[in-house]
Amino acid sequence: MTRHVKTFQAVEIGDGGDGRWAERVRPAMAGAADWLTEEGRTPEGAARARRLFEEHMPELVPALDRLAGQLPSPEARTLLTLAAVRPFFSGCTQIGRPGTLLRNYDYAPEHCEGTIVSSRFLRPVIGMQEAGWGLLDGMNDAGLAVSLTFGGRYVHGRGFAIPLVLRYLLETCETVDEALERLRTLPIAIPQNVTLVDPDRTVTVHTGPDIPLTETQDSCAANHQHLPVPDEQEQVTRTQARLAAIQAAGVDVAAMLRPPLYQCAYDDWLGTVYTAQYRADEGRVTYHWPGQSWEHSFDGFSPGSLTVTLGLSGGSDDS
Repeated sequence: MTRHVKTFQAVEIGDGGDGRWAERVRPAMAGAADWLTEEGRTPEGAARARRLFEEHMPELVPALDRLAGQLPSPEARTLLTLAAVRPFFSGCTQIGRPGTLLRNYDYAPEHCEGTIVSSRFLRPVIGMQEAGWGLLDGMNDAGLAVSLTFGGRYVHGRGFAIPLVLRYLLETCETVDEALERLRTLPIAIPQNVTLVDPDRTVTVHTGPDIPLTETQDSCAANHQHLPVPDEQEQVTRTQARLAAIQAAGVDVAAMLRPPLYQCAYDDWLGTVYTAQYRADEGRVTYHWPGQSWEHSFDGFSPGSLTVTLGLSGGSDDS
């Protein structure tokens, strides 16, 4: 197993209009065209992405324009709609209980942005940023928390990349029920599992371009949906084994920091990059790594950086 050292940043960006957001994202946005579908790189495709955004996320149009106006290329502005993005696939395991959301994010460390953002586009939100202003997981000041995992099926359709959907839910909803109603109306580009938590309720749903939104029997998810995964996919991702492990463990940070939930296959893009524990009813989140943690809250957000070593000392993904 190859161990990795990664530095995470925590930044405050307000409504995104004072330059702090642009300073952070401009270097990554230089390669925005690489993220886009072939259609998204054309003027017609860019216009369709913009129309889809305006139709489904009208509340965020002013924020989109405020951010896009600070970026130099049309491809970067199209990328911010997250409506013309090439599919990307990750690992992840997550579980919710009323007031608490716990998740492992599994990916290639060098391709995870690693930026914890405190923002105020429409309301206070804290989360792990992805693709400019999308979120891999996050919470808002109303006590709603959400996170994502890849659904395990390699299909792609017209719709939004899920990180922007999580941003939209946190900006416009206060409860799980409100978020579910909005989520039912949004086209999602690839199969995703979303766990939603508020102080009174939690639910995990399966979404995708080819299925209706479907609630699961329990509030946890790995990387499969209603269909069993092929044996070779299970051998690589251990999705069914991880789901069984988190069902047995419940909301247990210690269990998330050991196999099979903690994964070390970083060179295969399936290593655990961070563990996030959202206590949304308290407005607090703690990011965990073996031997280290970093807490943030709406009352005590701490901009800065933290360098961590990913992986388990003396362990392997097969342990």
